[in-house]
Amino acid sequence: MSYFPAFITLKNKKILIIGAGYVAYEKLEHLLDFTENISIISQDFTEQMTELIQKYSLESVERSYQVGDIKNFDVVIIAVDDIPLQAKIYEEARQYRCLCNAVDSVKYCDFIFPSYIKKGDLTIAVSTSGASPALAKQLRIYLQKLIPENISSFLIEMKSLRKNLPKGKERMHLLEDKAKTYIKKLGK
Repeated sequence: MSYFPAFITLKNKKILIIGAGYVAYEKLEHLLDFTENISIISQDFTEQMTELIQKYSLESVERSYQVGDIKNFDVVIIAVDDIPLQAKIYEEARQYRCLCNAVDSVKYCDFIFPSYIKKGDLTIAVSTSGASPALAKQLRIYLQKLIPENISSFLIEMKSLRKNLPKGKERMHLLEDKAKTYIKKLGK
């Protein structure tokens, strides 16, 4: 079954990453594009992970996962190779009703990390529902080349217009026309 595409705000959401190896580091890098309310629990921390933790003043605990660690979190990322531990944490997440992602174990995931592009307010996500993360990555790279450098400036302008113009059909048509004109100019 495919995953439902949804963009959720991480504002006021507490995130826990279990593990601090290379994959955990990649997930942390992605999450930092959207929030800094992140904690990490791991027996060992890579140098890169430690640098990010210090740079963003993130909470970290150097020890093994313990039952109950996820109790006060909204989102849990399990970035460890221990499949039985992934299963155990996933089942515990059901009890606390927090969203769970077990890296490379789709059956223990409430959501997956898409390959994405982020430029200011623009975020484009590509997912193959776990079938081929490599293809999702290559599509992201392809699409990234198509996005103009000034897209962030255009979005700031559009955001301002939406905020300052009165709601209604006139505003809707104006914004639609501006977007069409912007896209047409890309083809020239």
